[in-house]
Amino acid sequence: MKSGVFFFLSIVLFAGCATQRPAAYQRAANPSVSPVAPEALAAEKPETPQQQASLEQRLIQNALDLKSQGQLNYKIQPGDLIEVTIFKEADMNRTARISGNGTITFPLAGSLELAGLSVPEAEALLAEKLSEFLVKPQVTVLIKEYGNKQIYVLGEVKKPGSIQIPAERHLTVLEAITLAGGFTDLAAPDRTKILRGAGSTSQTIQVEVNRITKQGDKSADLPLEPNDTVYVPQSFF
Repeated sequence: MKSGVFFFLSIVLFAGCATQRPAAYQRAANPSVSPVAPEALAAEKPETPQQQASLEQRLIQNALDLKSQGQLNYKIQPGDLIEVTIFKEADMNRTARISGNGTITFPLAGSLELAGLSVPEAEALLAEKLSEFLVKPQVTVLIKEYGNKQIYVLGEVKKPGSIQIPAERHLTVLEAITLAGGFTDLAAPDRTKILRGAGSTSQTIQVEVNRITKQGDKSADLPLEPNDTVYVPQSFF
């Protein structure tokens, strides 16, 4: 039975690739720059390993920019763990989990319903409530942990975006790519990467998809952690 499932996943991944590259993830590394058209990046045609590495790094940054944009539009949900920071009011900073009814209790502001709000909306609501006690409070809200665990599949897949991790089990790299519609015809499967963490704790983990699909090495099909990004680069040739 397991071998049948494995064969099905392999077929889904490699059959029926789209003829047109998805444009959703193409954004410039600098958020102030307009989105980069897929054709413009593809037209660069890097000729040396150094040029290939440079372009691939730009594409990865584009994908991570999209992830950040998606998180900005994310609606807070019960179970999320948020960090609230008030500029120059360090004693009021709090880390709190959104309750089952969608609320948190915050000093001076009392009980606030944040579920269903985006991060900017939550910041605005907190600032409004605190403005009765503070002069022009500057509020920052950061989601430290998602109640609904999710990962992101970006780059050369047919349906880039976020995927929720099933509560009852792990989600592997191959399963995530399958749920994202499989590879496009410009994908370089064996250069697939897991991008994990951020800043000084960031990791890049190489995944050789052919070891999984062609050699049957299931140990290469790594389990994903919440907030991981699976990035599939483009093939330059």
